[in-house]
Amino acid sequence: MAQIFDAPSKAILRSQIAEHIAETDKTDKRESDASEQPLPDNRFFDRELSWLLFNKRVLELAEDETLPTLERANFAAIFASNLDEFFMVRVAGLKRRIDTGIAVPSAAGLSPRQELRAISEQAHRLQDEHANYVINHILPDLAKERVVLLSWDKLTGPEQERLSRYYRQQVFPVLTPLAVDPAHPFPYISGNSLNLAVIVENPASGKSHFARVKIPGNLNRLVPVDDLTDEESREERYGFITMENLIIAHLESLFPGMIIKEARSFRVTRNEDIDVEEDDAENLLNAMEKELLRRRFGPPIRLEISDSTSPFLSQLLADQLGVTADEVYRLPAPLDFTVLFELGGIDRPDLKNRPFIPTTNRQIAEVESSRAQDIFAAIRERDILLHHPYDSFSTSVQAFLAQAAADPNVLAIKQTLYRTSSNSPIVDALIDAAHAGKQVLALVEIKARFDEDANIAWARKLERAGVHVVYGIVGLKTHCKLIEVVRQEPDGLRRYCHVGTGNYNPKTARLYTDLGLLTCDPVVGQDLTRLFNQLSGYAPKSSFHRLLVAPRTIRTGLIARIRREEEAAKAGKEAWIKIKVNSIVDEKTIDALYRASQAGVKIDIVERGICALKPGVPGLSENIRVRSILGRFLEHARIYAFCNSNGPQIGEGPVSGPEVWIGSADLMHRNLDRRVEALVRVSAPEQVDELIKYVDLQMADTTSSWHMQPDGTYVRHSKDDEGHPLVDCQEYLIRKHMRGRRNH
Repeated sequence: MAQIFDAPSKAILRSQIAEHIAETDKTDKRESDASEQPLPDNRFFDRELSWLLFNKRVLELAEDETLPTLERANFAAIFASNLDEFFMVRVAGLKRRIDTGIAVPSAAGLSPRQELRAISEQAHRLQDEHANYVINHILPDLAKERVVLLSWDKLTGPEQERLSRYYRQQVFPVLTPLAVDPAHPFPYISGNSLNLAVIVENPASGKSHFARVKIPGNLNRLVPVDDLTDEESREERYGFITMENLIIAHLESLFPGMIIKEARSFRVTRNEDIDVEEDDAENLLNAMEKELLRRRFGPPIRLEISDSTSPFLSQLLADQLGVTADEVYRLPAPLDFTVLFELGGIDRPDLKNRPFIPTTNRQIAEVESSRAQDIFAAIRERDILLHHPYDSFSTSVQAFLAQAAADPNVLAIKQTLYRTSSNSPIVDALIDAAHAGKQVLALVEIKARFDEDANIAWARKLERAGVHVVYGIVGLKTHCKLIEVVRQEPDGLRRYCHVGTGNYNPKTARLYTDLGLLTCDPVVGQDLTRLFNQLSGYAPKSSFHRLLVAPRTIRTGLIARIRREEEAAKAGKEAWIKIKVNSIVDEKTIDALYRASQAGVKIDIVERGICALKPGVPGLSENIRVRSILGRFLEHARIYAFCNSNGPQIGEGPVSGPEVWIGSADLMHRNLDRRVEALVRVSAPEQVDELIKYVDLQMADTTSSWHMQPDGTYVRHSKDDEGHPLVDCQEYLIRKHMRGRRNH
């Protein structure tokens, strides 16, 4: 039966959070007491503007003509999808805080309205650049390769006849034109839907009227003009027309007897952030379902309209939707270039990256060859460090869980689920294990943004199968990636564990670069048992040895290690820090890094998205370098590495050599304060060395990357001084793993 915390557990949680805040306040005081001089007020870059610069880097990949054309189109679609989410969540949240009067200046010193104005200016500039590049470069380049986006008036008579038949049979029956007049108010426009704004004239009265036609979201927006099932047609071209263009060509069927005066596309972005007060909700699941329904009716925050829209129609839409002039984006049609994702299904491998097939992790493969895929045996030999997508997810994590579900000696399986795929083999394995009589605990995070509906469905399916489903700790998202398998063996119970940086999602595991550790180390097993007990029961005072766990110990643990490097540098010892994260925003951690840099610690940071830290500022951060890596895979792993020349491990016995942690936490407030996150210390020296070399590869001047400047901007370095391409680290790792497969 699903569980959420009752009143006693809420009291425990409040006490725990209060202790965490008090501990953080003490840390802040120690920082202040130890400061030789105050840090400058302008030391942070604005997080929202930094995110827009991240999406600018995605756009630069779309503009990179050395990439295959369909890959460029895919990056253009990613840019559009990213920006949609940014408006739905970040811009919407900022506007809501301004409207309610609770917004405060950002850490960068911008007032809320200044921040919103700066976001608007950059977003307008980026959307214009994006749309114009797609129209003037990507679509023409695709046309050169016989992938053509056509307009109705460019079709031949037979083509128009065939598409008219398709329209009558498949499209017309699902369309519902909505008129606006005294008897029909302006219709509700759902978020991110594509619509036609139509002005029609009644020839009898001469009066004009407004109507809205919604483009069906359950039909492909790119309608094939050619018969793509015919080989000869495919060899000639892949021709498409957009659904809105097809509907405009047949508007007379929707408004018979009326004169079509104007028909233009438009699109609305709404506030779709989730806000659930669990303390006031008797049932978290029901509260989430109600909030998802409310999300559909969030206020508009962006109106995209075709740039050929008349001033009258533009003003009518803006007035009816209640958006300001700054929130109106006039763009060349077609709107919403997420439609370019649909081109990914075209059978043109010459226009895409060469296929990549992940390989089975070598340590697992070596044991499989003699013991028929016994992953437990491989883990018993030594810890296994997984690097996805280069190491296959299906033959490692997925196989580990499937073997656990089928093994009669396995007594219990515990797992966190933040996001997973449809028809998930991960969920199926948990259900199989429950049916086999094993104790199965699934901690499902139903507040995973934009996956809430799917996770609610998974939770109910797991409950029906007899899995113990819990929704975690009130007030905190459970974002850590953990599996614990308890197995009866001849010498007693043994716990097999997986701690990862990525979701248990077989689909994204082929697209994201992530790390994972498979281990049966009793210390990690004890840590995971305590953490799962904390998540599913009453264990607020749990302590850990090879884990750092947010919200209590990740920030304090990392800052303690940063200070250790600072003290080593002051003592004249070797001192360095290497960090790889998705984003770095947390001011306390950034300040600790600034102090370490001032002491002479060499700090390398690889980040994909947001960076509020300013590198290379004289007297503040001249020892900090920041690089950003983007490519065919989404960089998603988190690594924290420290030189550790002082020797003893903090809170543990002596550990020689560098100290490296991997896990689910980024350096952001939400990760460190409002989520349950876990980092695990990697103990095997060869794996520690491998992770350090991985960060060094991405930081190398010979590797293609973006270099962050002191003012927060980024400069791409993709070629050397002689114009030769720099190393693409993802392609380098693909080749390395392929060579390993051949050698094996």
